[in-house]
Amino acid sequence: MIIRSRDVVAGTRRKKRLRGLVEFGGLREWSRQRNRDIFREQYDGPKGAVLTLTSLVSLHGPLIGQLLRSGRFDISRFNNILDVGSGTGQILAHLLRSTDARIVGFDISHNMLCRARGRLKSDRPALFSCDMTSLPFADESFDCITCGYVIEHLADPEPGLLEFGRVLKPEGSLLLLVTEDTLSGSLVSRAWKCRTHNRQELEIICESVGLPWKEEIWLTRFHRFMKMGGIIVEATKPAAESCAADP
Repeated sequence: MIIRSRDVVAGTRRKKRLRGLVEFGGLREWSRQRNRDIFREQYDGPKGAVLTLTSLVSLHGPLIGQLLRSGRFDISRFNNILDVGSGTGQILAHLLRSTDARIVGFDISHNMLCRARGRLKSDRPALFSCDMTSLPFADESFDCITCGYVIEHLADPEPGLLEFGRVLKPEGSLLLLVTEDTLSGSLVSRAWKCRTHNRQELEIICESVGLPWKEEIWLTRFHRFMKMGGIIVEATKPAAESCAADP
């Protein structure tokens, strides 16, 4: 029994070392400004142009649409929705088909927003070019935020999550999709120059910034069984505490 336990620990360590060799490590070494410049260049260029295709090939795009249409994340509850890192409009397209709510999207890459506008063929979503760690929106402007595989482009997710919490209304929800620290996630990290996240550690960070997890979600039962598709959660900002009147 002890030998078996040691084997499990050794196997886990080997997997972590392998993931460490595969995963892109530059993100933690670069300055924040260099991160911005690298990602803007990456998504402005050819890689950004094929993002829609890779989303279709991986089935993530269609499955996220199914997630919204099925009501497993009930988008109909919300009136003002912010889409983080909108890219070519992968999530925006599903939002437009699923709700009549006001929709705002943003991306650090202006070229990606142009691609999104051309692909969506709709003036309905308001699109902005900005950084997720410094959002040009007032406090408590949105009752829902969608963030699909974007927060991993920050070496430290806390500044971005704090901004999400700032612009989210009390009792509002964040649909957060993140690349996980699995072997397949490490390959994604290498391809897109991003990092991965450990499920337990990310939950602690979200809790610390005031966005506790309400529910873990999987794209399909197969994804749940195989532990694939990354981390997908609904986090909810707690209701504002009412201040007691001074005596």
